[in-house]
Amino acid sequence: QVQLVESGGGLVQAGDSLRLSCAASGRTFSNYNMAWFRQAPGKEREFVAAISGHGRITYYADSVKGRFTISRDNAKNTVYLQMNSLKPEDTALYYCAADSLYFSTTSYTYWGQGTQVTVSS
Repeated sequence: QVQLVESGGGLVQAGDSLRLSCAASGRTFSNYNMAWFRQAPGKEREFVAAISGHGRITYYADSVKGRFTISRDNAKNTVYLQMNSLKPEDTALYYCAADSLYFSTTSYTYWGQGTQVTVSS
């Protein structure tokens, strides 16, 4: 079992930056591929970014490529999402997810509760 707790969300203006954190507990963190997803009101949840357990492989949705950076600190059991040049369309509830087997844009076993990011124009 892995517990995930996101933090760092907030209300910012377009063009600002924000860094989300996801603290994990319960198992060996480096065994887990990690990802960020988001869900805007009235829309389906969508993949944002993923990082492999050792941190050497990352993957991004086209909508955030070049603006967002996913990283992890296995010593701190934490994964981050650095978000730059934020746009109003980035407004969503952002979720952290983990899986020990799959590195994908969809299949994750463990999920956090989410942290809200709101970008005003």
